[in-house]
Amino acid sequence: MNCFGRTEKVVLSMIQPEPLPGSYRHSDMRIDAIVDRALRETEMVARNHFDGIIVQNMNDMPVKQQSSPEAIAYMTRIAYEIRKRFPELVMGILMNWDGVAGLCVADAVGADFVRVEHLFTGASVTSAGILEAQCVDIAGVRKRTGSKVPVYADVYEVHGIPLGRKPVGDAAWECVHEAFADGLFMSGKSVEESIRMIKEARPRVKDTPIFLGGGATGDNIHELMRYFDGVSVATWIKNGDMKNPIDPERAKRFIAEAKRDND
Repeated sequence: MNCFGRTEKVVLSMIQPEPLPGSYRHSDMRIDAIVDRALRETEMVARNHFDGIIVQNMNDMPVKQQSSPEAIAYMTRIAYEIRKRFPELVMGILMNWDGVAGLCVADAVGADFVRVEHLFTGASVTSAGILEAQCVDIAGVRKRTGSKVPVYADVYEVHGIPLGRKPVGDAAWECVHEAFADGLFMSGKSVEESIRMIKEARPRVKDTPIFLGGGATGDNIHELMRYFDGVSVATWIKNGDMKNPIDPERAKRFIAEAKRDND
């Protein structure tokens, strides 16, 4: 399947900058220093032959569904600097937890896609409360701006509790055929559940790229890449905590396993 102009499967690393000014966990780091650190981390990821990155303001937690103006501004600055320095990398944008803001940032910096993790369709209970579908608002932004940035939507993000949960195949079909997602992310709480999910979804959305959204490790990624068109990784290459910097040795091991030919 062709994803972002590439016929091979795509391996992405999350780039999660230090807490941004205005967020609860921010201390006194200036935006220039935050940008420099994000650029150094991206350089290491590129050096280890990842295909690309997803830039996410994960360290701004806790957040509500509507991003603050300052978060949008700072994420645009960071993503623009990365895009300018590493134009060869596939780039996605993920705003916590605002897909409308994420699409606007992605369009402004010329990103390859936006990931809408919480929440494209349906409703879900999370630490930020009840989050509701943004697919209508995202479609409105696409129409008004003429944006061509592909929208990749999570189907039942693993940390939320869906209200009125449907079978995974039905939810995937709905994302693509009623809400107009261009691609999907999905993952379960185990390797087995992730495989069951994609096996159920794949026949319903045959021509849609499906990425593994979480749970990948250096030990299981080779098996999982048999089923998914791509993967994004964060926790495992950060030694189990997304607040840590990326571990270069773990990144090297992960990409080697992800790119290893299937027997």
